Amino acid sequence: MGHSQAAKAITRQRILDIASQRIREHGLSGTGLAEITREVGITPGAFYRHFPSREAMLAEAIQRAGQSLDTWAAASPDAASAVYNYLSVAHRDTPGIGCPLAALVHDTAHADPATRDAYTIEVSRVLAFLEGLNETDGHADARAMALFQLSTCVGAMALSRAADDPALSQDLLDNVANGLVRLATPKR
Repeated sequence: MGHSQAAKAITRQRILDIASQRIREHGLSGTGLAEITREVGITPGAFYRHFPSREAMLAEAIQRAGQSLDTWAAASPDAASAVYNYLSVAHRDTPGIGCPLAALVHDTAHADPATRDAYTIEVSRVLAFLEGLNETDGHADARAMALFQLSTCVGAMALSRAADDPALSQDLLDNVANGLVRLATPKR
């Protein structure tokens, strides 16, 4: 790989790194090319040497943001720890490095097909992970429990971030996590 190809690859990765953080902080519609290209240090026109469109970049940025889910999964050996790790204050307070599912749930519903597809892939990955944990925990219907856990966690995280009342935000995290774990613990 020549120097210019290597430099182009580095710039492309930098665009994705910045975009994946910005979409989680500001949503899809709040993430503009001008800000990203300025931060990367390229012109808006040079952006199109790396991506055919803003939509193509957003789809890849969602995939990049999904890598944060790998860190969460690695720190979650069972369903209870997965729930508590997801519904944590640290996750709530650092959306730029957190799960793209809660950050983009509303925006993605109105996005282009490629962006929605990238989001759906991440949803499927998390569901498969939770389903595996629930199977290990002995759930009769691990898939249904995974769907319930994911939907509840994403909803609680989105609500806790949106609430301007700190006590309510904390209640959403704590009480939803505790309730999910109680409901998800199989009766033996």
